[in-house]
Amino acid sequence: MVLEMKVPSPGESITEVEIAVWLVQDGDYVEKDQAIAEVDSDKATLELPAEESGIITLKAEEGDAVEVGQVVCLIDTSAEKPVENDTNINVTNEVLKQSPKLSSELSDPKQSYASGTPSPAANKILTEKGIDQKAIVGSGRDGRITKEDAIKAVPSMGKAINQEGRGSSKSKMSMLRRKVAERLVEAKNTTAMLTTFNEVDMSFIFELRKEYKDKFKDKHGVGLGFMSFFTLAVVRALKMYPAVNSMIDGKEMISYDFCDISIAVSGPKGLMVPVIRNAENLSFKGVESEVKRLAIRAREGQITVDEMTGGTFTISNGGVFGSMLSTPIINPPQSGILGMHNIVERPVAIKGNVEIRPIMFVALSYDHRIIDGRESVSFLVAIKEALENPIEILMNNDIKKSLEL
Repeated sequence: MVLEMKVPSPGESITEVEIAVWLVQDGDYVEKDQAIAEVDSDKATLELPAEESGIITLKAEEGDAVEVGQVVCLIDTSAEKPVENDTNINVTNEVLKQSPKLSSELSDPKQSYASGTPSPAANKILTEKGIDQKAIVGSGRDGRITKEDAIKAVPSMGKAINQEGRGSSKSKMSMLRRKVAERLVEAKNTTAMLTTFNEVDMSFIFELRKEYKDKFKDKHGVGLGFMSFFTLAVVRALKMYPAVNSMIDGKEMISYDFCDISIAVSGPKGLMVPVIRNAENLSFKGVESEVKRLAIRAREGQITVDEMTGGTFTISNGGVFGSMLSTPIINPPQSGILGMHNIVERPVAIKGNVEIRPIMFVALSYDHRIIDGRESVSFLVAIKEALENPIEILMNNDIKKSLEL
């Protein structure tokens, strides 16, 4: 029996994915549930597992955009698993010893394939454009130049850069990265984005963490980081200024009575923005546990589309990479994003005296179409007040109860 494997739906509203890489070769024997490919959607990279065991026949190439429900491979389930033959292995090894070139080609399949070879249709298009196929980096399997590559190819203008003694390379952007790029441009072009800045004295949070972080970790199994303080401060500010927790839908403004906080984390495929659901109901322990869970899933490539959809406000921490100050870009259709930055000891005036304090610059980018300047500045000031007086404002003067110690 030959099983047709179709592209499953990775999530609501996604109709197309891209074959990022085949993890098996045509004619291989695959086991049921074995990962056979990685596919990119515009939100995440997912593994495609084999539905049954058998011999696989590939029906799509790497880089191909395929629709959800399209057949991408066949699996002959009646085929028996091949048995390794020691005699054949020994003969093959002996042949390879006598033929270094063959050995090299077998160890690197791309060497035996004419990398950069275009399909007939691609070759015709390149010829009409007067473009040398050697100047094109193919996105197809083993570097093959596809018709799409040829259509997108643009003749060079002017004198080429002198690359003598120097190199360069091209690589196709993943569908996820291309979607991120599109959304960033969309945010810049479709929102009236402004940014307001402030600074936060982190001394009080430092003191709290120094005194309670070990007890907190021993009790709950997670660290007492900065993210819980910032998340709870944001939740409080969103309740005070609901316009920041709103979105534009055509001619209407939708405001939410819940706080789904998107947090930007770095994953193997780039920036991921999973969502902490109903953050208004979470404690310090709840926020830190959820941040840890989502960060691990993002780093291991297990994050799902549903876990990255539907946030109402975003927190981005560029400080972990050493950023002193930045202008974060709104994550549409949201209307606001808070940028955290690195903490640096700076001289500040305290009651007429100069003291050295750990200071973080914070930034709020907002959509000026629905958030006024007064609201944006007041929102950021509310966050500053909560972070500089966390015991009273975020813990209701009961540290142990708030930290569940």
